[in-house]
Amino acid sequence: MNERIRSHQVRVVGENVENQGVYSLKEALAMAEGLGLDLVEISPNADPPVCKITDYQKFLYQQKKKQKEMKAKAVKVVVKEIRFGPQTDEHDFQFKLRHAEKFLGEGAKVKAYVFFKGRSILFKEQGEILLLKFATALEDYGKVEQLPQLEGKRMTMFISPKKKK
Repeated sequence: MNERIRSHQVRVVGENVENQGVYSLKEALAMAEGLGLDLVEISPNADPPVCKITDYQKFLYQQKKKQKEMKAKAVKVVVKEIRFGPQTDEHDFQFKLRHAEKFLGEGAKVKAYVFFKGRSILFKEQGEILLLKFATALEDYGKVEQLPQLEGKRMTMFISPKKKK
């Protein structure tokens, strides 16, 4: 801003500038001082750099406001977990399937996993079959983001919701 600008020529823009264009740094500073405002460098990488004649505090306030709005508009991803055992029964499977359908309908990701306790790690294939069955049952609601993968005593799979049209 003002004297800290290092370029010899700048492009001057702003709401209160009648004739916008390329000026020498001294002329641009004189214009800003004449209006009682600051010369703020907006895009230093342009050729010549773009400067705006504005109140610096107001400029900072508007930047903070824009960043806050962008942060509020950012999508927050919610991950819901559903736990199975390798010997999960059909009724329990259907019950958890309905919960997963509801979660995907709300736009949350689902992390389904089979937890192997003790010697049940011998039934890895059953766990994988269970997760793949779960994924095919949820095809209408979401798509598989990560296929079943064994990590320690857990076999994990991620399902993300389908985009609404």
